[in-house]
Amino acid sequence: MSKNTSSEPMRSGLTKTLEILKVIAGIVLLFAISWEIIAGDHVHFSQAYMVTQFLVCLVFLCDFFVRWGVAPRRSRFFWVHLPYLLISIPYLNILDWSGVVLTRDWALLVGLIPMLRAFLAMVIVVQWLVSKRNRMGRVFWAYIFTVVVFTYLSALVFYDYEAGVNTKLVGFGNALWWAWMNVTTVGAEIFAVTAIGKIVTILLPSLGMMFFPIFTTYILDRYTGKKEQA
Repeated sequence: MSKNTSSEPMRSGLTKTLEILKVIAGIVLLFAISWEIIAGDHVHFSQAYMVTQFLVCLVFLCDFFVRWGVAPRRSRFFWVHLPYLLISIPYLNILDWSGVVLTRDWALLVGLIPMLRAFLAMVIVVQWLVSKRNRMGRVFWAYIFTVVVFTYLSALVFYDYEAGVNTKLVGFGNALWWAWMNVTTVGAEIFAVTAIGKIVTILLPSLGMMFFPIFTTYILDRYTGKKEQA
């Protein structure tokens, strides 16, 4: 009994450390893919980016297996968290080592898979930083974070696929402006010409319409609370 009790603080400390490492790895991956797309040649991935993605995936894999090792019910933990394991595997590096040559379009999609894990890691931080007492506030900040990150990533994907083939797209600034105009459902004068660009064009306003009620609910909740206090 005392042995299990003494191991609890160690598990808690290990979990918090892994959460911080996941967030750092997620931020590093976000910067790496941003640099690769904005300053890259849109044809090949640089060796620096390939190494960075591998190291980040390694952090995510270590996180999974360490948590699996200390989990009280390992079988249940494995199957519940299997999706996290699958999106933590460095597929792009494995394909490169295997000699499989992908086009830039497909390679970018494969390379974005670990970003899902990084995205989830950063969401954990948002929930950790916001006070647990204010549940509505936590939902609101998670909402803001989700919209901002998803919009930015959409701008990156749109720019990488449309650059060079879309005459109306001049620089990443235009892609970022296009993304914000679409997520707010206002629309932009830049129209997608690639299949992936068209898909992102549909997803952005859909995300905006889905999350707008959360913003409205938060404002009403804050207003009602202040009115009751007065």
